[in-house]
Amino acid sequence: MRLGHDGNGSVGRDAGIHNEHPNVLLNPDAGLHVPAGQALDRNAYDQYIGRWSRLFVPSLLKAAEIVGGHRVLDVATGSGEAAVAALLIVGDTGIVVGADVSPAMVTAARARLPRDFLPMVMNGQSLALRSASFDAVICQLGLMFFPDAMRGLAEFRRVLCPGRCASVCVISERENAPMWGILADAVSRQLPAETAQLNQSFRLGNVDDLKWMFHSVGFHDVRVWPETQTGPSESFDEYWAPIEAGVGLIPQLYRSLPVAVRGAVRNEVRSGLSRFEQDGRLVMSVEMLIGCGRA
Repeated sequence: MRLGHDGNGSVGRDAGIHNEHPNVLLNPDAGLHVPAGQALDRNAYDQYIGRWSRLFVPSLLKAAEIVGGHRVLDVATGSGEAAVAALLIVGDTGIVVGADVSPAMVTAARARLPRDFLPMVMNGQSLALRSASFDAVICQLGLMFFPDAMRGLAEFRRVLCPGRCASVCVISERENAPMWGILADAVSRQLPAETAQLNQSFRLGNVDDLKWMFHSVGFHDVRVWPETQTGPSESFDEYWAPIEAGVGLIPQLYRSLPVAVRGAVRNEVRSGLSRFEQDGRLVMSVEMLIGCGRA
């Protein structure tokens, strides 16, 4: 495969979906889930996001119509959750390229995946890759964090071969993701100026809006649907540990609060999640949207 930008990338118009209140604590160009200058704490990241993310990977890959021998681009590859599963499908004759804006994430993915995985530090809104060079593009829980999600989708379409598919998975509306929505609400009450950033995870959670975005950048055969999965149960203390570690966009803002205030936020979140408690365990479900389109 020839990798390299050919200068012909298309850019979709901004649908008004962008980061209106950038916070100095979080640098989008360095990634949103790892504190600046730090390596990824894979265990904490898995507990906070990965354990939920992997439940939706099979649907993401099926929507992208990935088969053996395909050249797959995994945008916002993170720690490589979707890439692991894609490699199993494409086999020895295929290839999976993982792109992420965060060097820490790329380092973590490189350490986790086999040598036939190609990780690259790259901005998903400006892919340094040739047009029509991939058989599938996937993006698992990444698009909602793009400053310009429309431009990202346009880039996904540009690098796809004609007739091939791109698929994305994004978190649904806040109330359908209580493990993050209740936390975002509690932190927002302490940091009202950061409410937009705290709710960035949920900004693409409307089915009709996501369909419109796919259509607007030139995809056809567009489908978007909600999917709900129930994750493994855990105690509140297990749920809270990665938040206290500051892994993730919302936890990083939580960690910026004074210690006494963080204690109040913890109590508020525990109260909000109490309806999911069963015999000392938290049993929660999350809804995500799977969207796909054909180039």
